[in-house]
Amino acid sequence: MTSNLRLPALNDVRLVGRLTRDPELRFTTKGTGVCRFDIAVNRRFKAGNGEWQDETSFVPVVAWRDLGQRCGERLKKGSPVLVEGRLKSRSWETKDGQKRSGLEVEAGRVQFLEKLGAETSDEDAPPAAEGEPAAEPAPAAATEASAEDIPF
Repeated sequence: MTSNLRLPALNDVRLVGRLTRDPELRFTTKGTGVCRFDIAVNRRFKAGNGEWQDETSFVPVVAWRDLGQRCGERLKKGSPVLVEGRLKSRSWETKDGQKRSGLEVEAGRVQFLEKLGAETSDEDAPPAAEGEPAAEPAPAAATEASAEDIPF
């Protein structure tokens, strides 16, 4: 027996992590800001042998327009962030002609978890809860750019 039940589409991502490198802020030919950065997200779990294990995932993030410009100006390697957005698949061709594809998070909101100008000396210390709220996510049609507009 099959059901004609339609489930609503849901594509929401929320991640907390630290930047693995300095963000790359670039501009399209039309002057639209686009910032790319990767965050490391950790998960701690108890393995079958009873010992605690750490697992790290590295997630690429892209932020557009004013949000992208703020990320490029405020963030640096090691910055703690909360990223909210959606998963988006992307395809490209390498310089030697190989086709590649991958998933990235298209940020709709980035919360900076460290005070502006603060230097974190102790990695285990909890980050400050302050940050700038980001602009509302742009409509899906507005976030699409042609391949020639993307500077990467």
